[in-house]
Amino acid sequence: MSDSLNNNRAAVGDAGSVSHEKRGKLTASPTDARIRHVYVHIPFCARICPYCAFYKELLDRSHTERFCQALLHELQRHALATSSPSSGGQDRHLLPSTIYFGGGTPTALTTGQLEFLLGGFRDQLDLSQLVEWTMEANPGSVSARKAALLQRLGVTRISLGIQSWDDDLLKLLGREHNAEQAEESFQIFRAAGFSNINIDLMFGLPGQSIEQWRSTLERTIALMPEHVSTYCLTYEEDTEFFLRHARGEFRQDSDADAEFFEVTMSILQDAGYEHYEISNYARTGFRSAHNRAYWSGADYLGIGPSAFSTVGMKRWQNVPDFRQYAEKISAGESVIGSVENLTPEMKRAERIALSLRTGDGAPAHLLKTFSEETREFIRLGLLQRVNGSFVLTRAGKAVADSVAEAFV
Repeated sequence: MSDSLNNNRAAVGDAGSVSHEKRGKLTASPTDARIRHVYVHIPFCARICPYCAFYKELLDRSHTERFCQALLHELQRHALATSSPSSGGQDRHLLPSTIYFGGGTPTALTTGQLEFLLGGFRDQLDLSQLVEWTMEANPGSVSARKAALLQRLGVTRISLGIQSWDDDLLKLLGREHNAEQAEESFQIFRAAGFSNINIDLMFGLPGQSIEQWRSTLERTIALMPEHVSTYCLTYEEDTEFFLRHARGEFRQDSDADAEFFEVTMSILQDAGYEHYEISNYARTGFRSAHNRAYWSGADYLGIGPSAFSTVGMKRWQNVPDFRQYAEKISAGESVIGSVENLTPEMKRAERIALSLRTGDGAPAHLLKTFSEETREFIRLGLLQRVNGSFVLTRAGKAVADSVAEAFV
């Protein structure tokens, strides 16, 4: 689980010391030929979590070195290309303002492999306009040496997958760490000089009580992270949790989930965190620049197996198999597994759905053909008009997906 929107989690994700004014310039205009946002998928995990539906593989050291070489070869293809067939013939070159390493577990790679990989990115890309470089990390794969390396090579932001501070719930989730190790990992990154750390948390877990969730939020706040991402557990197909839910072992309680969400908003906002997107809370100046690019409809490039890219009116996904991915790279073949032609209607629907989840809301011009729906939601107290946009109220945030469905 991550604060990056799954590449597109995409995508799922704060810009460190970057000012609000500078962050406002991150997203390229529709006529800009540069791709400014790069996602890199590292699929390896030391343990496969039973709730996770993202593409991942059990860590096998015999494959990781070749995989890292393949990633850099794919990056080189994009960095050298003046025109990509997938971009509709438009000239596009990489000038990233944000880079996001997600997974999987990027920090499952060895220190040497991370040095090779990040060094390759620094060599191949013009990073003169980079303002945020995020690395996802799991507490079980953190060391002081690794943290110092990430800091030295230019990573500016850490997203730490803690999920819970309750050891029994961590065991249920199949995590490889306990609460003590999670706090140690956080302090390791602080000691290495990281001043922009996100903590990922999950609620709505089987058997989880409101009291446990309050305690998790309070312990998180005590560490003073710059950003907190909170996700309600969903039972995704092709996961062990989905099968257990189908068998009746686990149950989803929408009323309980709503209570968890309300408690989350109250506690984190009272602690000074801005609720700037349904699942994301940030201290002033630390909103996720990478995720904001996704939400605003900016072009982005995905590198690695299963990674999505969206450039212009094209969206494509790399093959979701790291072995096949590496073989195709080695043979000089395309690693694209599927391509989708987008329409203006599709892009508008995505923009509405994503922007409605944010504190800035959906620009009014996107909803001009939905006047009846907007009036009804305003009457119900779920939507309000603020500075030329339609923004969810506090009550509307609790039913954000249902509101968005009315417009798409």
